Amino acid sequence: MIFAQGDNADALFNIKKGKIKLTVVSNSGKEAVIAVLGAGDYFGEGCLAGQLQRMSTAKAMTDCVVARIARPAVMEMLQSDPAFSKQLLSYMLTRTIRIEEDLIDQLFNSSEKRLARALLLLANFGKEGKPEIVLPKISQEVLAEMIGTTRSRVSFFMNKFRRLGFIKYNGTLEVHSSLLNVVLHD
Repeated sequence: MIFAQGDNADALFNIKKGKIKLTVVSNSGKEAVIAVLGAGDYFGEGCLAGQLQRMSTAKAMTDCVVARIARPAVMEMLQSDPAFSKQLLSYMLTRTIRIEEDLIDQLFNSSEKRLARALLLLANFGKEGKPEIVLPKISQEVLAEMIGTTRSRVSFFMNKFRRLGFIKYNGTLEVHSSLLNVVLHD
């Protein structure tokens, strides 16, 4: 665990290696995965906007190397290092766009399309560099939390995707670009 929901928000984090899962828990105890982040991503940025407590929990999904930058140091770097300021602003704007896309996906798409999109995003399809065809171990429960459905629906769609040749799923998860057909087809 890197930090827990409710902890003091006093630092920004940058992932150097590995995958981090951000989750939130409602007052009624329901947990939702709000992001799965990888190398190069930042998290914990709420501290820069005056957030006093963490709104989410950050946990490592794989072996990770994470840099912790105390809030005062980040504020100083934003003032003195234009390259860092530009990089962080660009990242935050890109992440805001992604959050908007996630909300639209949640509001308007079926759970099947949401799962296909989540798998493609986890595999970095559409991002710079080569997609990660084989994903780190991720449970159907986590996938269900990510897309807002039940584990049994995820299981049903994963079996369907496997039958159609979009994924290979046997201990490890291999995602093929043909899964884009599920997202693009109306």
